Amino acid sequence: METPWSNTPKDDAFDYSSNTPANPQTQYAGFWLRVVAALVDGIILSIFTAIVISPILRLLGYDFSFEFSMLDDPENLEIAISELLDNMMFSVAINYVVGWLYYAYMESSEKQATFGKLALGIKVTDTSFQRIDFAKASMRYFSKILSGIIMGIGYLLAAFTEKKQGLHDLIAGTLVVKKETETSGFEPV
Repeated sequence: METPWSNTPKDDAFDYSSNTPANPQTQYAGFWLRVVAALVDGIILSIFTAIVISPILRLLGYDFSFEFSMLDDPENLEIAISELLDNMMFSVAINYVVGWLYYAYMESSEKQATFGKLALGIKVTDTSFQRIDFAKASMRYFSKILSGIIMGIGYLLAAFTEKKQGLHDLIAGTLVVKKETETSGFEPV
């Protein structure tokens, strides 16, 4: 059935799928650019954990050192393995909490980017190209677990989807875009 507005020509400057104006100059951050940003962030988080978090945990009485000589004694083997697994699980939990706070805070801040993304000139937005809030940034972070446990395929999607979205971006409704070049009104000489 034809409606009076069905033959209305579509304005190409409007993205009807998201009901927001489309910016033809928007460039989505590609897979390899995002990989490099993730590597930079990984290095930053590792240094922060080693310099700040580990000493604080040691002051609180947590010792992550392990005596491998305990594995030589069959009577202590079960205790040693249990202690090793407990330390590993606690360490993983701490790393997830630190990572979550880092990514969610930075990506929901005015900069809309972690230090790795800032260094490469990319930022995280929602599908309307607006700044995301802490809850959406948290959803994006925890969705990365799913992206990773399926053999990294969730991350690899960013290389093949139209808007360069990984699975975690699709779940959270986010985009990673290149920052637009801002002009100050001065022309270079």
